[in-house]
Amino acid sequence: MPLFETVIGLEVHVQLNTKTKIFCNCKTSFADHQNTHTCPVCLGLPGALPVLNKEAVKKAMMFGNAVEATVHKKSIFNRKNYFYPDLPKGYQISQFEIPVVEGGHLMIDFKEGGQKRIGITRAHLEEDAGKNIHEASCSLVDLNRAGTPLLEIVSEPDMRSADEAVLYLKKLHAIVRYLGISDANMQEGSFRCDVNVSIRPKGDEKLYTRVEIKNMNSFRFIHQAIDYEVQRQIEAWEDGLYDEDVWQETRLFDADKGETRSMRGKEESADYRYFPEPDLLPVILDEKMMEEAKNIPEMPDAKKERYVTEFGLRPYDASVITSDVETARFFEEMVSAGAEPKEAAKWLTIELQGRLKGSAGIQESPVKAPQLAKLVKRIKEGVISAKAGKDVLDELFVQPEDVDEVIEKLGLKQVSDDSAILELIDGVLSSNPQKVDEYRGGKEKLFGFFVGQVMKASKGSANPAKVNELLKKRLNP
Repeated sequence: MPLFETVIGLEVHVQLNTKTKIFCNCKTSFADHQNTHTCPVCLGLPGALPVLNKEAVKKAMMFGNAVEATVHKKSIFNRKNYFYPDLPKGYQISQFEIPVVEGGHLMIDFKEGGQKRIGITRAHLEEDAGKNIHEASCSLVDLNRAGTPLLEIVSEPDMRSADEAVLYLKKLHAIVRYLGISDANMQEGSFRCDVNVSIRPKGDEKLYTRVEIKNMNSFRFIHQAIDYEVQRQIEAWEDGLYDEDVWQETRLFDADKGETRSMRGKEESADYRYFPEPDLLPVILDEKMMEEAKNIPEMPDAKKERYVTEFGLRPYDASVITSDVETARFFEEMVSAGAEPKEAAKWLTIELQGRLKGSAGIQESPVKAPQLAKLVKRIKEGVISAKAGKDVLDELFVQPEDVDEVIEKLGLKQVSDDSAILELIDGVLSSNPQKVDEYRGGKEKLFGFFVGQVMKASKGSANPAKVNELLKKRLNP
């Protein structure tokens, strides 16, 4: 029985956040009332001519520079011909022979350590289609989304598992968010993916029949769909039915049943009858635009490296923080407010994010960066213990008050006064004379018992460091 290798390539459609559509002046607010943001151009009326949105080109160029790709000084638009109700012209304006971005790569980070390079074949501009709305026995068409600028990013078939595919998508998602070229909201379809899956015997370099799973917009569902499809293809191979059951087709993922099902045969590029768009001149980029597009913010990998070298964070902690631009901003705001970086990272990634429910992002946190920074500082200063800090954080989730006010309200301020702690220590020692003699006789493990009794007597308010220091002096006169 042969062992199999999975081969995965991804085509990601990113909606660019321009104010207007790619070939007309209609707003890109497609969530408004149906068919209110349309014009002769995006309706495909006869005689209407497209005019290219310069901002869409700039955003595509920024992406190209972020993934170290070639940004072509000359690119052309093509007509991709196919019929569908939400495509009023009967063709889509896209790029085929010469895309604006070609080549490039990104690195994915594994939790257990190490990285892998995933190649990017190309990234090209195109217009989005409209939206079909199915109600009872009829279908309605909303063309508000038609003409929204898309950047389609095509990967090399370099991924070998569902885990790697999701890591690639998360890194790509982070990059477009860092660049600010898209909100990349998966629920709203601003970042959606077509997954190409095939299998082959291990050691075989041949690429076998690939199946496309269309329009995925959830990391979890993408993982499930790949796992199901890989298993389906392996079973077909082992049963001798590979040529019958696995053919070049487009499939949909049924999230309720956790399975893919056939939708239609997959078209080849010849089926689309590509030809140069006669209503648009070739795109020629001048030197000024080329230079402006290189002015991009610090990317996740560079930020991660800086956090490791500048703040001394562990590589994995740095990769968790930099995987999301909002989380990275939150962390940097904490450090700017005076929180020690390693402690800031721990309280952000473990305590704060651990309390956020479901898929809530850091931007939904009721506790803001200055509050969490202040809490971390109070623990560092010895005002409260780390254990008490968790209680303060719990309270801040319920009622967003000042950190110092919460500490006072809950009575969690640590006692650091020597005389007060010595009084507690003397009380514990006088109540346990036999154990004192045993300790002084060489049973040093009893030290932990005395510490625990003092902390219990103080109801957890004594500073543990002070307790240890003063207790040693009392037990070893």
